[in-house]
Amino acid sequence: MSSFFHLTTPALARRLFLGRSGLVLSGPAIALLAGQHQLAAAAGAADPKDVQILNTALGAELEAIAAYQVGAQSGLLQKPVLDLAVTFQGHHKEHADLLARTVEKLGGKAMAAKANYDFPVASLKTQADVLRFAAKLEQGAVSAYLGAVPLFANRDLSKAAASILGDEAMHWAVLRQALGDVPVPSAFVS
Repeated sequence: MSSFFHLTTPALARRLFLGRSGLVLSGPAIALLAGQHQLAAAAGAADPKDVQILNTALGAELEAIAAYQVGAQSGLLQKPVLDLAVTFQGHHKEHADLLARTVEKLGGKAMAAKANYDFPVASLKTQADVLRFAAKLEQGAVSAYLGAVPLFANRDLSKAAASILGDEAMHWAVLRQALGDVPVPSAFVS
């Protein structure tokens, strides 16, 4: 499969994503990136690597939107879980919109969503399967943040990315709890 989301281990996911100079952004950091703190305007001459990292993050957000759409349209999710999936998809839509605007403010060209993504649709047979799939997406995002934060030349972007880690971790914890798993399985994430 083409994306870090589909790998089986968080460490492998992080290595692949970092190799593509990537980061997954969401939550409070997106507010920073959106310019609510004048970040994009103050960035001046943006480092091309920062733009690349943000664009890779945009690609990951677009993929997450598509993945949550697959889950929502699967017919496998009961009402409260479907509402949760749609809420998380909405977060990713907001992230994608703000990331695209930030990339453009920094002088880059925002990437577009792919026409098709290679999701494991055939293996999604129950609500629990969909939740596990979504939890792996969010776990991969958490792992990617851990490795990507130090890659930004603009330290404000690093701070924003670090604050996003918490949001992705909350998504992951909520999905784990919905599965009946311990929401926070250890004191550290990797």
